[in-house]
Amino acid sequence: MAQHKVVSIVLGGGRGTRLYPLTDQRSKPAVPIAGKYRLVDIPISNCLNSGYNKIFVLTQYNSASLNKHIKNSYNFSIFSKGFVDILAAEQTNDGDKWFEGTADAVRRTQKNLINVDYDYVLILSGDQLYQMDYSDLVDFHVQNGGEITIGTIPVVAKEASSFGILKSNEANEVVSFIEKPVKDLLPDWTSDVPPDLERQGRNYLASMGIYVFSKGVMRRLLSENPGMDFGKEIIPEAIENCKVLSYQFDSYWTDIGTIPSFFEANIGLTDDIPSFNLFGETVYTRARMLPPSKISGSTLNSAIIADGCILMADKIERSVVGIRSRVGKGSVIKYTYMMGTDYYEDLNEVVELTSSQQPPPIGVGERCYIETAILDKNCRIGNDVRIKGGKHLEDGDFEHYTVVEGIVVVKKNAVIPNGTTIGC
Repeated sequence: MAQHKVVSIVLGGGRGTRLYPLTDQRSKPAVPIAGKYRLVDIPISNCLNSGYNKIFVLTQYNSASLNKHIKNSYNFSIFSKGFVDILAAEQTNDGDKWFEGTADAVRRTQKNLINVDYDYVLILSGDQLYQMDYSDLVDFHVQNGGEITIGTIPVVAKEASSFGILKSNEANEVVSFIEKPVKDLLPDWTSDVPPDLERQGRNYLASMGIYVFSKGVMRRLLSENPGMDFGKEIIPEAIENCKVLSYQFDSYWTDIGTIPSFFEANIGLTDDIPSFNLFGETVYTRARMLPPSKISGSTLNSAIIADGCILMADKIERSVVGIRSRVGKGSVIKYTYMMGTDYYEDLNEVVELTSSQQPPPIGVGERCYIETAILDKNCRIGNDVRIKGGKHLEDGDFEHYTVVEGIVVVKKNAVIPNGTTIGC
């Protein structure tokens, strides 16, 4: 199949309040995942693995760390026409407000496509975890004469109210669409799906927030329809006037929209055969010149350990340990995502802080027990600290940590003194 000329637009997302406190100081696509990556690396890597290297990333909220990550990660050869460019919300003669939705963000930045040679526009979300060959999606769009193609995935009823749900005919043409239907409406929105999916109850076709537009179609729709959002306004109207197709995706995909979904996606990576395969297609990210991890006296079971760690823990089980992490002697880490740190402390400083514990060194101290938790970047957890998440905990936001559905999220740069007990 001939390579089609595609330009990709990755949407950086809004405030991401459901991922608080991880989004308190960063945008959703900048949230660290799998110990060494950022969420935005997923759609960018999918683009590059699909042969599409003309990529714009639209940013707005808390975008400094995201902008820095993209700048330091994606630099192409001077002999390549590829690029990953950041388009930030800006005041212009056409408008002086922040982006007010997905469609508004694309509408106000599409002037940057003028000098790009393309036939199709691929719109992507910056906060989802999946691996997809987008060239199959674009081929499907071209072969079936689509003006718009929506990436869809079958979901169960309890998930359906969180997505745009559509119905399509035998020719995969979308005939109706509803954004986040209430529970009472769901019986009218089931679709025909393969028998194995039907047995799982996955008979609602949900929009993945992935769209292919033929050149000119997107510009026309955005000029004719003042709507701010693709799912709520642009797509429902387009169904009446355009050939809109459904491309059904049947592999692993999850929307990283909440703390529980984020936590489970990361812990799921420690499975013997994980749903998301880090050892398949390359996931690109910033190249760091870090030393190999050093592990002394630790029992590791179903654990992912990133580069540059110094681990003297008693046990690390079913956990993801991020770059430059340090864990002291006698500590136990279970069912936890430890994001790691942005820098190393000087060795003399570590020795001094270890003796005084004012504040504790970066990382986890000695004789700690941590279970069902997320430790954000640069946490300082003293000696003899016990953190145990679980359903027995009530949700709440505190100075140094937040509890969401039993998961204890220790905030970025938090200091947890010696002997602190949370949830025990």
